[in-house]
Amino acid sequence: MDKRTVVQILEEIAELLDIKGENPFKVKAYINAARSIELLEGSLEEHVRDGKLEGVKGVGKAIAEKITELIMTGSMEYYNALKGSIPEGLLEMLNIPGLGPKKVKLLYEKLGVESVGELEYACLENRLVSLSGFGVKTQDNILKGIVNMKNYKGRHLFGDVYREAMEVKAELQDFPYIRQCEVGGSLRRRKEVVKDIDIVASTTEPQKLMDYFVSLPQVTEVVSKGETKSAVRLRSGINMDLRVVGVKEFPYALNHFTGSKEHNTAIRHRAKSMGIKVNEYGLFRGEELIQCSSEEDIYRVLGMKYIPPELRENMGELEAAEVDALPHLATMDDIRGAFHIHTTYSDGTGSIEEMVKEAMSLGLQYIGISDHSRSAYYARGMNTDEIRRQVEEIDEINQKYDGFRVFKGIESDILPDGSLDYGDNILELFDFVIVSVHSSFKLGRDKMTERLINALKNKYTTMLAHPTGRLLLARDEYELDINAVIEAAAEYGKVIEINADHHRLDLDWRHLKLAKEKGVRISINPDAHSTYGMGNIFYGVGIARKGWLEKRDVINTMDAGKMERFLREVRL
Repeated sequence: MDKRTVVQILEEIAELLDIKGENPFKVKAYINAARSIELLEGSLEEHVRDGKLEGVKGVGKAIAEKITELIMTGSMEYYNALKGSIPEGLLEMLNIPGLGPKKVKLLYEKLGVESVGELEYACLENRLVSLSGFGVKTQDNILKGIVNMKNYKGRHLFGDVYREAMEVKAELQDFPYIRQCEVGGSLRRRKEVVKDIDIVASTTEPQKLMDYFVSLPQVTEVVSKGETKSAVRLRSGINMDLRVVGVKEFPYALNHFTGSKEHNTAIRHRAKSMGIKVNEYGLFRGEELIQCSSEEDIYRVLGMKYIPPELRENMGELEAAEVDALPHLATMDDIRGAFHIHTTYSDGTGSIEEMVKEAMSLGLQYIGISDHSRSAYYARGMNTDEIRRQVEEIDEINQKYDGFRVFKGIESDILPDGSLDYGDNILELFDFVIVSVHSSFKLGRDKMTERLINALKNKYTTMLAHPTGRLLLARDEYELDINAVIEAAAEYGKVIEINADHHRLDLDWRHLKLAKEKGVRISINPDAHSTYGMGNIFYGVGIARKGWLEKRDVINTMDAGKMERFLREVRL
């Protein structure tokens, strides 16, 4: 084991002890030992073998024994136990500028933040601003630091890279020699997490197009450059590949580079059974190219209806396309309103009226305000006086804005036993109640499942928010039987949301087909904490489409009048 690794472990021990609030002198002892080992002349292993380590300035007997154990065995029991006593994400948080052990400890103790992803989400919900030693500026700096960290992780949230991909596509479409251009890969299929971006283009001047591509302002590094493929790294940190083909080859290349790999494999098997060969250059019967001017033509030749990119995961789409049984997928144009919207009454940054104006600018007919309940103290959850004041304000706004409706709601915490944190006398004040889990994530599969089902049994519950509790690339879903929860929602006539915040996208699209089959209605909810957050609906619609949902499956495709009746019926 090299000296540098030993130094890093000693430094990490000091940080871990500091996070745990240990004696400052103990923390300092490990820092001093790390500095001494770093400056030590000669071989560290020789010092250990010769028993000279304890004589090194700054290295006492206890630490010398631990270093000896590390050098001789490759492991240190004390270090391993210390690491196991603290969530591993806390150490990663120390890499964010402005966050030292004491602040990380405070975030963990006060907000329950255990990872960088959870910290980012807390910042976006403005939870840090009221903590001692933080504030708006500190929160903004932490967010910037997190963005910089994420740039080089290799996996990216759809919402973090989609706009940049669209910017590059728009730049390429301005190139005078471009003929066709489209984003492919997992981004086109609307996967929630992507590794890279694929763009497919056709042109009569491939070399000029490549020169133009690698010189775009979004490009920070050119990884490789050729006439048919170039690879670059964008300012977001994600890699982008541009593949250039001829005009006649474009439909085949776009289809191939959209994927998924499993979908393409299934397509090849089907084509082979028909005596057709498929690759990125065309469909061939023997040596003869089967002319296709679009992806629709490709699927038609193979005896299928066109399969939208979101469905290309080899999860039954080929079989459905063969018998014209593909769903008519929901679109952004179908959305009439939005629920799960926070305001300054809890942890949002916009007033009710500001959220109303933003919704109106998006062409919506209604919104449902649902600020946090009293158990969400970290999010400034509302007490009963604040609830009654908000109810009155919503009544006034509904009088003011003719033709637009604000529904009164609450995001009520589900307590560990499945009860809600307000009694019936408060819950009856609302038009709808969103229920969600924000604490006690580690109850275990059976208890968590029972907890959610009990909440769904409550007559005042309208919909279940972010049902698995996941934060993409940050926190796994908690243990539960999601199928049982979906069945309970069907039994009690409750709605399950697609939380459209791109950090969540929960309910997962893989579970939406079951929800649809069971007749569970879905609400695509932005979970907006600002006017900007209303745009999250776009991400949620993509997940709805991946989950085979149609307009009729999504409640917020109803107009305001139908929605009012629907919300009353859920409580009957």
